[in-house]
Amino acid sequence: MSRWLRNLVVGPLAVALGALGVASASSASGGTVSVVGYSTISGAYSALETAFQATPAGKGVNFTNSFGASSTQAEDVAAGLPADVVNLSLIPDMNTVVTAGVVPRNWQKNPISKAEDGFVADSTVVIVVRQGNPLHITGWGSLTGSGVKIVTPDPISSGSAKWNLLAAYEYEILLGHKTIVSHNYLNSLVANVVAEPSSGSKALSTFLAGTGNVLLAYESDAKEAVAKGQPIVIIDPAQNILIQTPAALTLSGQANPSAVAFFKYMFSPAGQQILVEQGYRSSLPKTTFNSVFYTPAKLVTIAQMGGWSKVWSQFFTSTGLFTRIEGAHGYTT
Repeated sequence: MSRWLRNLVVGPLAVALGALGVASASSASGGTVSVVGYSTISGAYSALETAFQATPAGKGVNFTNSFGASSTQAEDVAAGLPADVVNLSLIPDMNTVVTAGVVPRNWQKNPISKAEDGFVADSTVVIVVRQGNPLHITGWGSLTGSGVKIVTPDPISSGSAKWNLLAAYEYEILLGHKTIVSHNYLNSLVANVVAEPSSGSKALSTFLAGTGNVLLAYESDAKEAVAKGQPIVIIDPAQNILIQTPAALTLSGQANPSAVAFFKYMFSPAGQQILVEQGYRSSLPKTTFNSVFYTPAKLVTIAQMGGWSKVWSQFFTSTGLFTRIEGAHGYTT
């Protein structure tokens, strides 16, 4: 269990687990499950897989794993990378594998998933600074000042990067300001970016190696780094966006009893507890697991922004706001 959660007290999981009906030993009999996911969730899957293998349903089951930048992973799966379970950073990346015919179009309505719309875990964006917070960063408003050097992933390949940009944009909107104010803020923030590694995990590594003095990261990734003793401080923004990460069984996964059993375990209270221990917010409705996380003063969702189709068109197409801002500062998206 992560050190930051040593004192977490979880309710009577045995009763809830039985009520959910996690797969019995008869539903899986050895075999191999191929998991493909975005970069920063690799540690969580290591914990999930180990715990699942200790259950009757997971006895004798082996795993192969591939983790990397979310958009790149989606493209690789679409091109033929074997996958039974895919867990990507955002729905547009899931759409890539759906369009390729690897994941069924009704994946969000999979009856195995008890979480809303197929999101296996949630998170938020946090601001990470050096030990002692030498720049006295307090939130989004501190990131456009002189001397701030930001590390954030590349939005071409990384889902984390897209979430970071959306959270930063929504900062001004959630304060009640007009869109032009948010546009100007984004311009100033991107002007302070000094590195855009290809994935969230590489961005963290780059920051820990000494580049920059501010990192934008998944809450879960930052908490894991703190639990490992890294000399960093997490700043929890008062204005934030709810990161919802989609997971699905591919067509090959639906035909693999071991993959089906593991997928069911991921969404069970036991699986969700493991994800919480790894710094992710549970996506199960009406859960008490998330009481261990901070509550932003204002939190927006993609649905409240009009859905991914609108968000993608507004921000990430060739003429989208983020594409234009990144291009103006020498980054090609």
